[in-house]
Amino acid sequence: MKEPKQQRIPHPQRNGQGGTDTGPRNIELDLQNPDMLTPPETDHGTVPNMKFSFSMAHTRLEEGGWTREITQRELPIATTLAGVDMKLNPGAYRELHWHKEAEWAYVLEGSCRIGAVDQEGRNFLDDVRKGDLWFFPKGIPHYIQALDEGVEFLLVFDDGQFSENSTFMMSDFFSHTPKSVLAKNFGWTPDQMANMPEKEKYIFKGQVPPPLESDRIISPTGDVPNWFSHRMLAQEPQRFSGGTVRIVDSTTFKASSTISAALVEIQPGGMRELHWHPTDDEWQYYISGFGRMGVFASSGLARTFDFRAGDVGYVPFAYGHYVENLGNEPLVFLEMFRNPRFEDISATQWMANLPPQVSADTINMPRSMIEALPKDKRPVVSLNR
Repeated sequence: MKEPKQQRIPHPQRNGQGGTDTGPRNIELDLQNPDMLTPPETDHGTVPNMKFSFSMAHTRLEEGGWTREITQRELPIATTLAGVDMKLNPGAYRELHWHKEAEWAYVLEGSCRIGAVDQEGRNFLDDVRKGDLWFFPKGIPHYIQALDEGVEFLLVFDDGQFSENSTFMMSDFFSHTPKSVLAKNFGWTPDQMANMPEKEKYIFKGQVPPPLESDRIISPTGDVPNWFSHRMLAQEPQRFSGGTVRIVDSTTFKASSTISAALVEIQPGGMRELHWHPTDDEWQYYISGFGRMGVFASSGLARTFDFRAGDVGYVPFAYGHYVENLGNEPLVFLEMFRNPRFEDISATQWMANLPPQVSADTINMPRSMIEALPKDKRPVVSLNR
């Protein structure tokens, strides 16, 4: 009697090559990574790892929530960007802090209040929900507080070596400053400072904040000139036969001066077309669905990776690649770049806007097929295009 298909144990074999694996193994990982266990015939050579899952990252547990990160330490090829997955329970704070790096964020679930004050004393306060973004430039102090449903969000920083564990926090700063200095600076007395924390608080419990308007402070220097939040899902998406794309960069979100992004949704049977990015590495975060990415690294080198929710992918700039939906539900992921502008090169658009005989001769195809290619960019495609 045959095993049900979903229970069949995969083996590294294909078309008479390879063989069974009867030794110790992690079958669950093999089932999740079929294109690593049995690579497509088009894979070739040694290409660095371009995948790491938040499920394999260390989780830091705090009284108000948890956090985990994927940096260059976990994914060595990821030199330009690093990411943090953070959860705050209802009312909990990510305390007042700042970074050497700029912070870009996408709200995955729930909602939170975010606030900041810039170098001119201009302030910012807003409530953000699922699908919203924020961006805080480097050095700008800010905080995050969960609303009544709690919140989980993805943070992306513009340095692959960034670590969430080495940020500048108010509680940590003040606990390492003599009380006499604090008293002189703020006009406080020793008794008034008796309950100040002796170490960093980081993520801690709090009360759900009041309505937004009652929390607003009017600064004598006004609001920040470029608003630090953006409603990504409110953007009308670009629609294609295989899915949708929403692009957010400094042209649509002026505050985001160092990071650009695209939210891609690929329908079943569709794919993110063959393309590459001419200036910057791509850092990916997979939100839902299941798919695979093929990467071409020049010189005959190629490798395929499988992705699902919670995984991070990375593609060095100029590497040709595609992302294909292999599941029965939409494959949704973010593409992020350390650049204020989003840029990509479409293989189809490239070929369609050359003299057609050039491409036809190069890949041994009839000229008529090259002439039939669309001249406009279509980032997400399906069989019916």
